[in-house]
Amino acid sequence: MLDLKGLYRGTPVDVETDPELYAAVAEAFPDAYLEDPDINDETREVLGPHDDRVTWDAPLHSLADVEERARKAINSKPSRFGSLRELLSIYEYCEREGIAIYGGGQGELQCGRGQIQYLASLFHPETPNDVAPSGYNDPAVPSGMPTSPMNPAQSETGFRWAE
Repeated sequence: MLDLKGLYRGTPVDVETDPELYAAVAEAFPDAYLEDPDINDETREVLGPHDDRVTWDAPLHSLADVEERARKAINSKPSRFGSLRELLSIYEYCEREGIAIYGGGQGELQCGRGQIQYLASLFHPETPNDVAPSGYNDPAVPSGMPTSPMNPAQSETGFRWAE
């Protein structure tokens, strides 16, 4: 997946929309999802042939948002969806409509990171994600780290991934 970050404004991850870059990465990575492009008069023509690869992350905060935008796949950020009920309704909708879900973290710490990892292992273990066990965040990745896909490993206490 190529996160184009085209919808962020006033954040540390803002980038300038560059139609030439969009065209170059879409061509160089023909199997990658194109996440959160800034679709405007300059980029619409460039992205047109790749419309089936466009996915969303930043604008998804509810089932209604997913219903409005989702085509082939979405980046699920459980913390953005609020309640567990809303999150489960999104999982159900995507399964029913054949929409793939891949996971993305938002810098969750402690139990929040364990919860997003556990949800990813249960609901979309075969798709890309960036919610790996925290050892992968260490520049010197420790040996023996598990590889994908990982089986759910529920903690003895609470709803989270067992570390």
